[in-house]
Amino acid sequence: AAVEDRAAELRAHLAARLPEYMVPAAYVVLDSLPLTSNGKLDHKALPAPDDTAYAHRTFEPPEGEIEQAIATLWSELLGIERIGRHDNFFVLGGHSMLVTRLLSGIRQLMEVELPLRTVFASPTVADLSRALLDVVLEPSAEPRPTVSDLK
Repeated sequence: AAVEDRAAELRAHLAARLPEYMVPAAYVVLDSLPLTSNGKLDHKALPAPDDTAYAHRTFEPPEGEIEQAIATLWSELLGIERIGRHDNFFVLGGHSMLVTRLLSGIRQLMEVELPLRTVFASPTVADLSRALLDVVLEPSAEPRPTVSDLK
């Protein structure tokens, strides 16, 4: 847990000084940086972060079917085994390209079309679940156009 505590401390320290998009999602402790023969950083030799490298909140498991489905999608997309209901998609390493894959997964699993901005506005499992429920339960003001309407 010491590495997880350090990741949370580093994240809090940097978040107070940097814009959110510049705060690293994961922190990996290395004895030294891997270098190429030219003395430059060897990016390919850097180890992949494991679950302890991310700053997690106290773990609360997803509640209900929708939260569990979202957490499963995140787990597959982010390569992180344990996703809690208060974990933030972007803090865990999510980015705009993964958001499109997440929305595609939600569309396939739940047959619901969410706008891209919803994920950015609701970046935790619990928040995204509530946003998804709002979309599903919201009575549509206008009927959606069908293919025959477009002719």
